[in-house]
Amino acid sequence: MSGIEMESRAGGRYSASQGDRGTSPRDDGGSMSCCTYVLWFFSLLLLGITFPISVWFCFKTVSEYERAIIFRVGRLLPGGPKGPGLFFIIPCIDDIQVVDLRTLSFDVPPQEVLSKDSVTVTVDAVVYFRVQDPTMAIINVENYKRSTELLAATTLRNVLGTKTLAEMLSHRDEISNTLQTLLDDATDPWGVKVERVEIKDVRLPTQMQRAMAAEAEASREARAKVIAAEGEQNASRALKEAADIIAESPNALQLRYLQTLNSISAEKNSTIIFPLPIDLLAGFTNKGERGGRDDHSHMTKPSIN
Repeated sequence: MSGIEMESRAGGRYSASQGDRGTSPRDDGGSMSCCTYVLWFFSLLLLGITFPISVWFCFKTVSEYERAIIFRVGRLLPGGPKGPGLFFIIPCIDDIQVVDLRTLSFDVPPQEVLSKDSVTVTVDAVVYFRVQDPTMAIINVENYKRSTELLAATTLRNVLGTKTLAEMLSHRDEISNTLQTLLDDATDPWGVKVERVEIKDVRLPTQMQRAMAAEAEASREARAKVIAAEGEQNASRALKEAADIIAESPNALQLRYLQTLNSISAEKNSTIIFPLPIDLLAGFTNKGERGGRDDHSHMTKPSIN
């Protein structure tokens, strides 16, 4: 921006407000005017001598998306850009510069940038722009396409140098809007309108990628352990509640017993289940325990002959 301001103060730039000022041969004195008229006269004379062949060189056409800037003896021709369509020139003294008004794009070469948190990253972007003032694009800058490309590369490095790595990865839209605004303001004296800037890729060094991958893996494992612990805690709480309910209602245990038998019978296996009431099983169990105690007492009782 400082270079643009210096050139503007030096008075070396063309602005649209200047219009046709300074384009007439009479503005620089009589000698220049006479020289121009002499060249003009001899050019018309040559056209008349070589007529009709010279007619093919006198008429030019430009497409709908193009405009022609005409310089006569090195001076901008009054009337502004020509086109679209057919227009007349004098081949010997007129020079034509054709400007494309369509939206153009270019890739910003990968730029190595040192982020605010001292991480070296490689960033590339794509810029979309168009010429909105053909005259300024030809007069105020030598090559508006190349100049816009170089300016985009330097602006990309300057802006990303003020951002951290996390901001580069998570705030791409905001950074793109900032780049678009800065480039549009800087290229305005060139008659160029920057319409869009997109950051294509942010590449990290291999070591940084490995470190971030290890950190992400550790974070995922920690979250998995926390989730597993919470699941076990919830399961334990549910089992405790179920045990309390069964303890309060003996019929619930019987219902659970029947559900278990139903699930076993639905499976294809050779095990045969004879369901018996739990109370009956308890009776057999108690009787077996008493019988075992009686047998033990008979075996231990001494015999009297």
